[in-house]
Amino acid sequence: MDDIVLKLAVIGAAGIGAQWLAWRLHLPAIVLLLAAGFAAGPATGFLDPAADFGTAYRPMVSIAVAIILFEGGLTLNYAEIRDTSTAVRRIIMYAGPLTWGMAAFAAHHIGGLSWPTAAVLGAILVVTGPTVIIPLLRQAQLDARPASLLRWEAIVNDPIGALFAVVAFEVIMVYIGLHEADNLFVLIVMGAVVAVGGGWAVGRLLVWSFVRGHVPEYLKAPVLLATVVAAYAATNMVLEEAGLLTVTVMGVVLANSRIASLTDMRRFKETVTTLLVSGIFIILTASLSLEDIRSLDWRAAAFVATLLLIIRPIAIMLATIGSGATLQERILTSWIAPRGVVAVAVSGLFGTLLADIGVADAGRMVAFSFAVVVTTIVLHGFTLSPLARLLKLKKATRPGILIVGGSRWSTALAKKLTEAEVPVMLADQNWNHLAEARLASIPVYFGEVLSENAHHVIDPKHFSSLIATGDNDAYNALVCTDFGPELGRGNVFQIGRIDEKARQSLSFTLGGRALTKEPVSFHDLREKLLQGWTFQLTRLTEEYGWDAYESSRPEGALILLWIKPSGAIVFAATTANTPGPNDRVLSFAMPKDEARAEAASKTARKAEATPAAKTAKDPTPLPKGDETDEGKTQS
Repeated sequence: MDDIVLKLAVIGAAGIGAQWLAWRLHLPAIVLLLAAGFAAGPATGFLDPAADFGTAYRPMVSIAVAIILFEGGLTLNYAEIRDTSTAVRRIIMYAGPLTWGMAAFAAHHIGGLSWPTAAVLGAILVVTGPTVIIPLLRQAQLDARPASLLRWEAIVNDPIGALFAVVAFEVIMVYIGLHEADNLFVLIVMGAVVAVGGGWAVGRLLVWSFVRGHVPEYLKAPVLLATVVAAYAATNMVLEEAGLLTVTVMGVVLANSRIASLTDMRRFKETVTTLLVSGIFIILTASLSLEDIRSLDWRAAAFVATLLLIIRPIAIMLATIGSGATLQERILTSWIAPRGVVAVAVSGLFGTLLADIGVADAGRMVAFSFAVVVTTIVLHGFTLSPLARLLKLKKATRPGILIVGGSRWSTALAKKLTEAEVPVMLADQNWNHLAEARLASIPVYFGEVLSENAHHVIDPKHFSSLIATGDNDAYNALVCTDFGPELGRGNVFQIGRIDEKARQSLSFTLGGRALTKEPVSFHDLREKLLQGWTFQLTRLTEEYGWDAYESSRPEGALILLWIKPSGAIVFAATTANTPGPNDRVLSFAMPKDEARAEAASKTARKAEATPAAKTAKDPTPLPKGDETDEGKTQS
């Protein structure tokens, strides 16, 4: 027991450690997970999952794959597929069967596998794993269309590839006389109907129960998780691995429903999925034996090369003719097809089943699958971003800022950031508040940023920061709280935020950081704008450094941020560092000439305020506040 606990702890630590290291080094996380699994398994023998976990090993992997596919379905929203629906549909309907047939032919004639093993392997390699493609898309920063194309294909094709493998296996069983041919068609059709219909029905039932309040808020995520496992197991009783299709359909149904708490549930599922992907990749890689690896010869290498360089491009290019996808998108999709957890898990399952019925080379199927998985993960992981850049399919890499609130002050800020070539979007639910920004050709979002539609239209990945600039501090805090998990809580800001040290009764998880070191309210900023304050962008040099810049600022100037030569944005309120040469500093201050005039006016008022002057001019002085206001108006 202690040995199993230790190994589980090592799997967890190695998985999350690989994810963190990948984040720090900007590397594909899956590559490091594969390396960790190889080190724990074949290299050292520390892990032997089949022996360590016994009969629980296969069910454990299967349930994890089901949860991963369900979470993938939760990311598929119909709104984002409108432009690529034809291409996605054709890839699933035509490219999948084409890949199956050509991969099986190549596995037999090039890879040297028997027809039974080749047929099942060809079906399995239809899949393109979401566990791999989604982290790669997160790092590559693709445009919306190609990213949507790859994500939908990966998630929908995974259960379909598993079903293809079931069909191939059942045909083999009929061929060798273990199953009746009459029952084959009925079994497959019934399984597909139960999978799709059952997934839709269970998804709608969950939506109804959540919307009507039949499940308390704190139980929604646990109920969802338990229902996924139950639906997967129930469908598998009708047709092996059809449960993967059921849970994917459930995820899509929920993703396109109007559930207020769906965002929180999705975040919970993302956390669970990250843990599962990390652990499962290490476990499956560790399950390889050195004999499996040694069985890979030049014929296996030739098969993998044929799959990547010939079969996949032919299938995609033929399937997407006239689909509306651009040539660049078709080329990218033809190359990017990494396989992942589902391919390895399903190949392990059917490899065992084929071996049980006497297929001699069934064990080689797992090795071939791993060869494809490792090759595609490494090649596609390191080439996706450069290829997308070459094909001009990457979105703007410069970090942008989402500004919520269309006041005159925020519009002036958006204009100055646009002049500095910082991508900006201004959001407000009042059309008139966006008029000036629209005339200045600044991208705008008209509507409520907290709505479901906004989360589909406004892609948080386009922005590195958010500034809430409304006149309601509570609403600003709500916006920052909502976008905090997407952008990072250190990257959401609001005006008028109380000082961090003074937040005694307010939870630190609510709201955003203060935009300025000395918090300034909406009304103060509006008054300063009316008094003539402007946004000023100043480039520092070796000769004109930070100290000289600070001393030249008018009194009360607000330093908001500075832009590094690389385009990175540093907010002044978040750092103790100072900008350096070639940094451009954005401030909000009175222009220098007006500042000098105001300083002279203050000096004159001080002189007039001396006892002698007051006696000579007016024995009844104005109250101090009125005098200050009068001076401001004159300036």
